[in-house]
Amino acid sequence: MAKELKDLTKRSEDYSKWYNELVVKADLAEQSPVRGCMVIKPYGYAIWEKMQQTLDQMFKETGVQNAYFPLLIPKSFLCREAEHVEGFAKECAVVTHYRLKNDPNGGGVIVDPEARLEEEFIVRPTSETIIWGTYKNWIHSYRDLPLLINQWANVMRWEMRTRMFLRTSEFLWQEGHCAHETAEESERRTVQMINVYADFAEKYMAMPVIKGVKSENERFAGAVNTYTIEAMMQDGKALQSGTSHNLGQNFAKAFDVTFINKENKPEYVWANSWGVSTRLMGALIMTHSDDNGLVLPPKLAPIQVVIIPIYKSQEQKDAITEKVRHMLEEFRKKGISVKYDDADNRRPGFKFADYELKGVPVRLAIGARDLENGTVELMRRDTLEKETLPLDGIVDKVERELESIQDSLFARALKLRQENTFKVDSYDEFKEKIENGGFFLVHWDGTTETEEKIKEDTKATIRCIPLDGEEEEGVCMVSGKPSKRRVIVARAY
Repeated sequence: MAKELKDLTKRSEDYSKWYNELVVKADLAEQSPVRGCMVIKPYGYAIWEKMQQTLDQMFKETGVQNAYFPLLIPKSFLCREAEHVEGFAKECAVVTHYRLKNDPNGGGVIVDPEARLEEEFIVRPTSETIIWGTYKNWIHSYRDLPLLINQWANVMRWEMRTRMFLRTSEFLWQEGHCAHETAEESERRTVQMINVYADFAEKYMAMPVIKGVKSENERFAGAVNTYTIEAMMQDGKALQSGTSHNLGQNFAKAFDVTFINKENKPEYVWANSWGVSTRLMGALIMTHSDDNGLVLPPKLAPIQVVIIPIYKSQEQKDAITEKVRHMLEEFRKKGISVKYDDADNRRPGFKFADYELKGVPVRLAIGARDLENGTVELMRRDTLEKETLPLDGIVDKVERELESIQDSLFARALKLRQENTFKVDSYDEFKEKIENGGFFLVHWDGTTETEEKIKEDTKATIRCIPLDGEEEEGVCMVSGKPSKRRVIVARAY
């Protein structure tokens, strides 16, 4: 049974299959009866909760408040901002009727044709329109600004090809929507929130990211500018892990959201929106995990330490339990989440395999002989290294190990990205190397035509124009036209 738990497809054999198997075997999620949707299981949801709680606190530290807006959006609202509706039209789920009835011809339950809605509703793909329709009632004067609102919600985008956490028809996310008095203030908030996302990704997920600006072709529908954080997965593909959009006055004009400014004149407000989703779960899995299962950074692990007793009699078990009781108290005082698995329904080997598969950062094993010798076996999930240590001082030792694991995971992911990031000037060289994955720093002439050609020829896209990139005169690798800086091009999820 323990072998079956760990019997994963190897990443080197089929990375996609490895990922899909791991999501299920590690008890994170499973397919739903609803096409393209998933059931997030308790262990998976516990990780999402830690992400959510951490991000929520980070948002509130910047002055953001939480609210909630309706799931259903009048179709007329979505149509008010032309670029926005065009960007989401193909993914919209539409509610047309409000009642079912028994089929008089014996065909079971059918939609009542007489219960058609006067106006159809869209199941929210994103909430800009319903929120800006509401902000019109909330904002009247410059004294009402800035308005800094976030909501934790679910959205529906009718995806044709889905993969759990990475791309599903329904997913969980947060979406922040802010209104400001000036363009400069709105831009500062837009940049501030992409920095919050980057801090979270690197300090909590141990996932290095590149902050950048999206090309015009890749920016959010209806935005003036889109900022992004891009992470490299172990197969060399990019994953867009968070975005922040400067919306200018587009949505304010579409919904007539004005305020009386300090000169006592009406003016449209300036807006931004920003969000991350359960896609971060996919990023976490693919950044750190290995052929034995999940590898979780301690700051987001639901269980940071598991203690497993090894015994042959009830007397031995009781003696170990008594010793562990004091350890549990010490761990909890330090804020370390710990589980003592003394259940008799599973053998130690099964437990070892299970917690390894689920990515618990530190495992402690204590047997009767360990108790006599005053020792304990410690295993780090990131390296699978085992060490026999004195029981005295073990809690402090584990605390240091957790910090070390967090730092080590980030360093390992950063090293992978650095070793797979390349400067390329030749299009032929790029087309050859992109087959092996990686991030490519290339010159681009800034045109949509060139961007589309790269995508058509190689399935790679311009991920971003790095914010920390320096000006560098060069020529576009495709067209030979002048270029002032390099952009990052990669294949992506």
